[in-house]
Amino acid sequence: MREKILICATELFLNLGFKSVTMDDIATALGISKKTIYQHFANKTKLVEAATHKLFVTVSCGIDHICALEKNPIEEVYSIKQFVLEHLKDEKSSPQHELKKYYPKIFKDIKSKQFEIMQTCVISNLNRGIKQGLYRDSINVDFIARLYFNSMIVIKDRDLFPLELFSSNMIIHDYLEYHLRGICTPKGLEILKQFITSKPKKQ
Repeated sequence: MREKILICATELFLNLGFKSVTMDDIATALGISKKTIYQHFANKTKLVEAATHKLFVTVSCGIDHICALEKNPIEEVYSIKQFVLEHLKDEKSSPQHELKKYYPKIFKDIKSKQFEIMQTCVISNLNRGIKQGLYRDSINVDFIARLYFNSMIVIKDRDLFPLELFSSNMIIHDYLEYHLRGICTPKGLEILKQFITSKPKKQ
C-alpha cells in the first residue's frame, strides 16, 4: 500500500502542484481513508519528501541509462531533455518552483543530489564532445558544467519565466540551443541544426 500511495501522490503532485494537493485528495484518488495514508507517512511533508526522492531516483536512473548508451553528445543532450520532460510533466504545474517555495529543506537536499548526478553526466558529455570534435577544445569544462546546472534550475523559476509566456518545452529547447551554440565547433553546429529545425510553440 505504501508504494501505491507514493505512486498516486507523485502523479498528483506533478500534475497539480505540491501545495494544492491535500491528503484528502490522495485518499480520494486511491479510494482509501486518510488514516491509511498516515499509517505510512506521518504527515504531508514526509510524503512530499518520499515522492521527490522516488522521482529523483527514477529520473536519475533514466539519465544514467541514456548516458550509458554513449550516443553522439549532442543527441544525448536532447534525449535527456525529452526524457525529463516526459517524467516531470511540468507544463501543468511547476514542481521544482513549488518545492523551493513551500518545502525549502527538501528542495535543498534534492538540488544537492541533482548537482552530483548532473556534474558527472554533463562533464562526461562535454569531454566526449571535445574528443569527437563537436565541442570547442578551448572551453572550461568545469565552468560550463556548473553554469549548465544552474541555468537548468533558473529556467524553471516561474516568477522569472511565467508559463503564460514560456512553455517548459519551448524554454528548454531554446536554452539547449543557446548552450550548444556557445560550445559547438562548425562540425557540431551541423549536427545541432538537425535538432533545432522544429521549434516548439509557446503553448
